[in-house]
Amino acid sequence: MHSYPAPALALVEQMTQNAAADSRRAMAFQGAPGCNSHRAATEYAPDSLPLPCFSFEDALEAVKEGRADRAIIPIENSQHGRVADIHFLLPESGLSIVGEHFLSINHALMALSDGPFEAAYSHPQALGQSRRYLRERSIVPLAYADTAGAAAHVAELGDTSLAAIAPRLAAELYGLKVIEDNVEDSADNTTRFVVLARAPLDPATLAGKQAMTTLVFEVKNVPAALYKALGGFATNGVNMTKLESYQKGASFAATMFYADILGAPGEAHIDRAIEELAFHCKDLRLLGCYEQARPRG
Repeated sequence: MHSYPAPALALVEQMTQNAAADSRRAMAFQGAPGCNSHRAATEYAPDSLPLPCFSFEDALEAVKEGRADRAIIPIENSQHGRVADIHFLLPESGLSIVGEHFLSINHALMALSDGPFEAAYSHPQALGQSRRYLRERSIVPLAYADTAGAAAHVAELGDTSLAAIAPRLAAELYGLKVIEDNVEDSADNTTRFVVLARAPLDPATLAGKQAMTTLVFEVKNVPAALYKALGGFATNGVNMTKLESYQKGASFAATMFYADILGAPGEAHIDRAIEELAFHCKDLRLLGCYEQARPRG
């Protein structure tokens, strides 16, 4: 908690107390009050009690320890790709994905003065999503742990040559002036969040709904292993909407794959495809099945 800038601490303390009083309604998120993950939590579950956490690990730990019923975590952005470290953290967390949420991202440039500005603080994702705007104005991007925390940091520093890129809500919370709205480089900028809980959803509860299943796997170290492993999805008519690879460890010999597929276990074609995938894998873990928040394809 005490890693937050001073202007954010009072809000963090109050929200933490509220969440502690009713942990079944608490939803953990990474960042200071006013960040996009805070917005996502209130959009996804308006009756929830948002619980701010300084890091992604802290948000996941809050759920594992029972201080929050769920966590909402950004996993990928339409403009800047996947969020760093998430693919490593999710499989190791022991939590299950039980939902997803798509959030339209609108960044604002905010500061204590009208400028000019030498530098702007924000989360690396937000800086990447606004790189053209910053470059055209010769504003140096400076990374911070989260967007709203960057706004609180600028307020704490009191330097009129510094700005922050964050949701408009952060300016209201930390007494900053909005210099310009919609500074993101793409008008359709969208971030996908996943919702995590201690227990997975029962696939039977998704009957009649458009479902997604997320899994991670490592294929056997033999020629054409990935080709063979993915063949079961093709022969069983399973649509794979996402496939990403990432390195496991420092050997650069063990590649993990993260995948989203349409459907859920219990459907015959899904079960057959996963069984065939498992035959060609050294490691296979289902991270969860959940209802689609947005149609694919």
